[in-house]
Amino acid sequence: MNVGIVGLGLIGGSMAKAIKETNEHTVYGYDILESTMLASQLVGAVDGTLDSETLPTCDIVIVSLYPQATVDYITQNADRFKKDCVVIDCSGVKRHVCDRINPLAKNHQFTFIGGHPMAGTQFWGFDYSRASLFKGASMILTPHGISDIALLDKVKKFFTSFGFADITFSTPDDHDRIIAYTSQLAHIVSNAYVKSPTALNRKGFSAGSYKDMTRVAKLNEKMWTELFLENNDYLVNEIDILIENLQQYRDALKNADGEALSALLKEGKDTKKQAG
Repeated sequence: MNVGIVGLGLIGGSMAKAIKETNEHTVYGYDILESTMLASQLVGAVDGTLDSETLPTCDIVIVSLYPQATVDYITQNADRFKKDCVVIDCSGVKRHVCDRINPLAKNHQFTFIGGHPMAGTQFWGFDYSRASLFKGASMILTPHGISDIALLDKVKKFFTSFGFADITFSTPDDHDRIIAYTSQLAHIVSNAYVKSPTALNRKGFSAGSYKDMTRVAKLNEKMWTELFLENNDYLVNEIDILIENLQQYRDALKNADGEALSALLKEGKDTKKQAG
């Protein structure tokens, strides 16, 4: 099978490496940086360049770009995908991409499935990509109007073949609503938390809790700004809920109300047990 990968950063580069390590597929890659293209070929992550000649030969095309760049690339190349090609994106928001690409795919008779690999690090770029990145991870897929079970099973087997342990099917709206809490809010909280002046004097006073809390504060601000703004309705709602909850803790502390504070802490502990 011929696989095309657009964008060879952390996610796209890791997918290329993982696919080549575990499958016999031919992988064509494209990245805007010539240095990345050279590196990807030198380490054997790709077999050749994804261009106007190789793109029409691909059975699966994975687009690992920012949301708007994903929309632009697929729109510009809609006539180049072969009719039975499956195009899957990897952007962190789904409504913005799927709402624009689903009608396009129908008109040009290729299959589009929204995707979001639930894996990553606080680093980005091909230099940090690795074949093991997706081992044990979940891949979210948002197929629209696809009733071909055999096709969905083929896509599922493709992703599990190079590391993914779980395939979660969702709608674009449910994806964006839940991801606002599980991923985007966590990045904002971490990024805001580390801005305390105390952070500059914390050496010798921090251990696992601090590391866990601040790991994703080191983020790609350009990418996350776009992701946050494309999901601002659900993300603002989650921030409002957090502020309301924090206010309760603050009030209990300010009033030295041990009973209220203990109740809040127990509620949080019990909620964590329930949520897992």
